[in-house]
Amino acid sequence: MAASVPAPTLPQAQLGIGRVRHQRLRPVGHGFDYPTWFLLLPMRQLRRQPNPSLRRNRGGWVSFHDADHGDGRADCLAWLDERLQAEGITDASGEVWLHTYPRMLGVAFKPVSFWYCHRADGSLAAIVAEVNNTFGGRHCYLLTAPQLAWGQELPAVKQFHVSPFCQIEGGYRFRFMRTHSGDDGAGRTVARIVHDDAQGPLLLTSVSGDLAALTPQRLHHALWRMPLMTLGVIARIHWQALRLLLKRVPFFGKAPGAAAAPALPTR
Repeated sequence: MAASVPAPTLPQAQLGIGRVRHQRLRPVGHGFDYPTWFLLLPMRQLRRQPNPSLRRNRGGWVSFHDADHGDGRADCLAWLDERLQAEGITDASGEVWLHTYPRMLGVAFKPVSFWYCHRADGSLAAIVAEVNNTFGGRHCYLLTAPQLAWGQELPAVKQFHVSPFCQIEGGYRFRFMRTHSGDDGAGRTVARIVHDDAQGPLLLTSVSGDLAALTPQRLHHALWRMPLMTLGVIARIHWQALRLLLKRVPFFGKAPGAAAAPALPTR
């Protein structure tokens, strides 16, 4: 990827169009590669000045609702700031970019969202990976490291039941990349996650996309390509689960307390 350059002075909401990829290595090989699109939202800028292309906390074919994140309050950025403060992250006063899926026709399912939390000078202070499972549970991983930077591998111990075909064991290795190619914030973003168990790498997952400013034209283009994306994500999850069952991959079911997992960043 090209070398990263500073983000524009006035951040603009972005719409990314790209791919989501997943590969299981054991006990049998299994993978998929689907087209996708997502939002990358500058939450502090949107608090100051709403984006006319984004329906926020109201109905529409495509919308963003704060209650879909954090503890469900009306201002998810306030939740994030409180949680960062509680974890000793006191310098994340710069822009906060939220990489997430929107609601479509009022339906939301967000397997994972990423909060990129910057300092006032533009450097990364922390990244929060907000994970939702199909049992209605939510858990957040706080990712920090000395001299945190794009491209750096960030480990986390697995603490939350996500797939019924994986146990709560081992850990994750996260890696994030972001490039900029224009004053409007256009560029590319990549998020990669490796899930390791006691035997080594088990799952390889990534979501990537080309970014451009969120405009009515860009949104219409994404909708034309994938008009029912959220329902498609849900359908594909169940289709892939069926394929894994047919391959006789062990099924572990719902872990006790999975639906009540706290939405708190955890190292």
